[in-house]
Amino acid sequence: MERPMHPYELYSLLKERREDSIVKVNPGSLYRTVERLAADGLAEPVGTERSGNRPERTTYAITEAGREALQEAVSTMLGAPVNEYPQFPVALSEAHNLPLAQVLRHLACRAEQLAAQIETKDELLAAVRSRDVPEAYWFAVDYLRTVQAAELDWIRTLITRLESKEIPWPSETTNP
Repeated sequence: MERPMHPYELYSLLKERREDSIVKVNPGSLYRTVERLAADGLAEPVGTERSGNRPERTTYAITEAGREALQEAVSTMLGAPVNEYPQFPVALSEAHNLPLAQVLRHLACRAEQLAAQIETKDELLAAVRSRDVPEAYWFAVDYLRTVQAAELDWIRTLITRLESKEIPWPSETTNP
């Protein structure tokens, strides 16, 4: 939407903006995605360039149909929650199959990693605020930070409740 780009430039921009924390992306899949968008009429090649003895790079631009498809997809995603089937609730629902000590270790490890991810997001948020980047461009990071902070709080509470035996553990004899 910003300007015509070749797929690797788009990949580099996504990495620079840390959008790979929102969407799983790698150069190979991005090239295939852009080619598929072009085949579907949602993007179109607008130029080819060569730098030195590097391969030619095709630059693509979004088409009007692509803009409409993007707006429709974003509207749909914003308008209604969808169960995305994250793995963590599955692990929680099956945690009773592990010894309590192992569950507590895993939860403590997850809590540490979440705390580190939150700290990284705090640094990113401070940076974009200090550069006066309009909030509409980064409030997804704030959302993710808020969700992670809620999960961290929930996990810490769960650990406390498990350690205090407020939640009785089904079996201490389950094999790891």
